[in-house]
Amino acid sequence: MTNRWLRIAPLGIAFLVLMGMTRCLEAGSATAVSSRPLALAGEDRDVLALAGKIDLYLTATRLKAKVTLASLADDAEFLRRVYLDLNGKIPPVSEARAFLQDTNPDKRLRLVQRLLDGPGYVMHFTNVWRALLLPEVNANLQLRPVVPGFEAWLRRQLAGNARYDAMVRDLLTVSFASDNQNRMNPYERLGEPSPAAFYVAKEAKPENLGAATARLFLGIRLECAQCHDHKFAPWKREQFWGFAAFFGGMEPRSVDNATGRVREITGRNRLQIPGKEDFIEAAFLDDTRPEFKYKVSGRVTLADWITGRDNPYFARMGVNRIWAFLFGRGLVEPVDDFTPEHTPSHPELLDALAQEFAAHHFDIKFLIRSIIASQAYQLSSTQTDPGQAEPRLYACMTVKSLTPEQLFDSLAQATGYHEVAAREARPQLGVETSGARAEFLVKFTSQDGGTDARTTILQALYLMNGKLVADLTSLERSQTLTAVAESPFFDTAQRVEALYLATLSRKPNPDELGRLTRYVTEGGVRHDPRAALADVFWALLNSAEFILNH
Repeated sequence: MTNRWLRIAPLGIAFLVLMGMTRCLEAGSATAVSSRPLALAGEDRDVLALAGKIDLYLTATRLKAKVTLASLADDAEFLRRVYLDLNGKIPPVSEARAFLQDTNPDKRLRLVQRLLDGPGYVMHFTNVWRALLLPEVNANLQLRPVVPGFEAWLRRQLAGNARYDAMVRDLLTVSFASDNQNRMNPYERLGEPSPAAFYVAKEAKPENLGAATARLFLGIRLECAQCHDHKFAPWKREQFWGFAAFFGGMEPRSVDNATGRVREITGRNRLQIPGKEDFIEAAFLDDTRPEFKYKVSGRVTLADWITGRDNPYFARMGVNRIWAFLFGRGLVEPVDDFTPEHTPSHPELLDALAQEFAAHHFDIKFLIRSIIASQAYQLSSTQTDPGQAEPRLYACMTVKSLTPEQLFDSLAQATGYHEVAAREARPQLGVETSGARAEFLVKFTSQDGGTDARTTILQALYLMNGKLVADLTSLERSQTLTAVAESPFFDTAQRVEALYLATLSRKPNPDELGRLTRYVTEGGVRHDPRAALADVFWALLNSAEFILNH
């Protein structure tokens, strides 16, 4: 299996693993693009209105730059893209066939709504938000026991379509266990829905909690002002410690369950700045003084200010986060760094999105539906004009790397692989510690606490030569390959087509179909049609088209 790539090289299949790619695919690398515009009949008026605003603002910028738009993505490209973005993996073959054959002009809108209402959205976005809010878990194995309760809390929020402001407020105002509860069996409360792991991961330190809160929910990298005034933004050292003082009552404990590892002394809303004798009182970042309530955590007061509709940062940061998730880059880049140095590419669009997001009660699904309904999201990733290479113009879709979860779950979907997750002796921890999926996530997840997905050389070699993909593309172990190879209803061309639908969610173009059908019929280099079909399957799974979201 190690030399399989060399054996199939005469095929002329230019499937090389592309790493960290953030530009448009070269012209000619995708299938023909449909010219039919998306039908919007029956869609919610507010969603359509916001989608229209998105395209108006982007069009104005492109006209100034004199850049021609890429074509609209065809149905197969759109189907795969939206499945990866909303469901976390590629669609099953049955869904791909049905969608490609569907002639209803509203099928894209109906697909988006169905995915947002399904369990796949909940599971996928649980991974997305957990990776964002708890990046420390990647590098600290001791934090793993508190993850299940955090993920259970996220699933509850997402399944109930909790509004963004309510979700953030719930995280910022979580209650912690009393002293009596701290003496419980340390694993008794594990798995209970709670965002307390956010505080555990930040070691319950006010400076860590303040910095993370400002960066995640306000787009302000306040940590740069921890030791001295920010060099490139107007934030002062006193403002950093004044903001951190909202968490001044937090203290770590030596108990293992999430709610027991942290306690809070209410009313302690001040901190001593390191190296100074004076204490600083908690203050908002607009320099206004909070009004605290008796025996009520200062975090409640902070949450009121952060999630308020008149907060100039909160809605803009939330919008930028969702936009970056769907487009691969934010209207502000870096996504969480709103400074004069990093101005929005489309400031009027960012403001309009933030206003509509707040006006619709911070409904994340409304925002996602509106962005996906726009022409900008539905453009092809195939570059047809040099100007489309400028990502700030959104003249073609940006190509994104898959997260480790997306890549493994797409491999499993394509090959028919099913795994009963192996767990440690304490199954209630809910953390995968062995098995193919766990091993895969360890190899592909960044250990530096970052959240960006990137494919390295070693990871690419693991995909091409590792035992996992070798097993998943063998006639003895691959459910998909065995079913396709042994079906009495398929001829060779139909077998090739079935593998394309299973991996790339599209049918092969005539040239691909002709070349690969001949290769399989002739038996490849080993003169064995079944082995040649397995080689085609392996090549498709290792192609850039499979391992990237485009």
